Amino acid sequence: MLNLLPQPSRVEAGSGEFPLSAAVRIRTAEPLRAAAERLQEALRTGLGLSLGLDAPADDDGPAIVFAVDPLLAEEAYALTVDEDGIGIAAADVRGAQHAMQTLLQLLPPRTYRRAPITEEAAVSVPAVRIEDAPRYRWRGLMLDVARHFAPTAEVLRVIDQLAMHRLNVLHLHLTDDQGWRAEIRKYPLLTQVGGWRPSSQRGSGPGSTQDGMPHGGFYTQDDLREIVAYAAARGITVVPEIELPGHVQAAIAAYPQLGLVADPLGPWTGWGINPHALNVEESTVAFFCDVLDEIIEIFPSEVIGIGGDECRKDEWRADARTQGLMRERGLATEDELQSWFIARIDEHVRSRGRRLYGWDEILEGGTVTGATVASWRGTAGAVIAARRGSDVVMCPEDTVYLDYRQSDSPDEPIPTGLVTTVAHVRAFDPIPEALEIEHRGRILGGQANLWAEHVDSARRRDYQLFPRLCGLAEALWSGQDPAAVGSFPDRLGAHLARLDAAGIEYRPETGPRSWQQVPGVPGKTFDRAERAAEIARLTANLA
Repeated sequence: MLNLLPQPSRVEAGSGEFPLSAAVRIRTAEPLRAAAERLQEALRTGLGLSLGLDAPADDDGPAIVFAVDPLLAEEAYALTVDEDGIGIAAADVRGAQHAMQTLLQLLPPRTYRRAPITEEAAVSVPAVRIEDAPRYRWRGLMLDVARHFAPTAEVLRVIDQLAMHRLNVLHLHLTDDQGWRAEIRKYPLLTQVGGWRPSSQRGSGPGSTQDGMPHGGFYTQDDLREIVAYAAARGITVVPEIELPGHVQAAIAAYPQLGLVADPLGPWTGWGINPHALNVEESTVAFFCDVLDEIIEIFPSEVIGIGGDECRKDEWRADARTQGLMRERGLATEDELQSWFIARIDEHVRSRGRRLYGWDEILEGGTVTGATVASWRGTAGAVIAARRGSDVVMCPEDTVYLDYRQSDSPDEPIPTGLVTTVAHVRAFDPIPEALEIEHRGRILGGQANLWAEHVDSARRRDYQLFPRLCGLAEALWSGQDPAAVGSFPDRLGAHLARLDAAGIEYRPETGPRSWQQVPGVPGKTFDRAERAAEIARLTANLA
């Protein structure tokens, strides 16, 4: 058993093996060069094998050959290993990247280390023919860096982890009430003021406290360009998110004219749904259009995230100026006002050749033309959006929120939300049962979401992500094929050796290690049935 993860579509074992030594050369078609370079780097780093790249065409020595096959689908690949060499065929560089990652899994786990650990460099690759393609186009992770900042080096490490598992989207949640993490040159106070808070809530619920420790950080525009380029070289698209019109206290702290609050604010030191929202003046719309212009210049992604979730409207209801603007604009409800605001932003983003990406609340009060909807409150938003002709990314909180606790044991660190196990995540099927067949093509795929209220370090991030992210990767790549589902636990068990070699500090199946626990800090947990009823209530107005 080859113990590949995600499980490829088709695997045919051959006879014999191909010895991989310093005598092997890598030949590549130019469109696939980035994948060949990543393979060359991985073999040199983990095994100490320095393979030449671009061997002469008349060199008939042993080789790994990357070739373009235009008949293959997007991201698909074919990998052939026999006694004479290794062949990788793909229609695009992403397919070649995935083939390279599969090839690494045919090698010893030590291949994933940052330096060779034995003097023996030569290894052999078993003969095999693999034909493979992903089940879904969008296979992602939302990484929240607003609640707790992750330095650039840690984001690059997460990108490596995504590439290792053939995931292809990093949704980077850059702004929220607790911090603004992206440099905007026209508005420097967003990071100078909004990027730092004096303290952070420790825990959740009535027993939570403040830690009294200043926290902050932000990415310069060059940092963000580095993240984008690093991800692109590994076949990953980075989708930025700038929150509006709620989750904006850090922005209002920096530029008070954006809000509806008389007293000065700082970035929020608590967690939860914030009471403050942007005002709906034309000047505020223009401000965020300026912000998004700088973001669009950095991020080449087709979609640009604008949040749109959990916007409390109490300030709009109580503010005479806002109510007057609603009457002027012919808007009857605050939901329609939010839709008006997002539609104005949508118009601007589309004028720049991009499209909006927002949480399913953007469906409230109307539909934004051409937006991609992230359906997190169950499947209601997905069904409605798909029927209306919008693309959908599934990320239901009851299945793929990886900040949620992994068991009901009291040893889980700061237990949050629903119990969400590896098995829950592996069973994730992005296609809602209620969605008609003719609309299912609108479901692009799915992503896991990692909110960072309680994720304040790389070690804690590893614990929350793994091994559940392995289950997500396979659910979105391989689907729910019974054979793949049945063999997943055994393949995951073998895959843990690769995580160990890569330095990923995952949660053991038996529970958290002693140093992964956070005793004495309260969390906030949900009953699954009660939470389902609450989500149904929250999404009832989408129908």
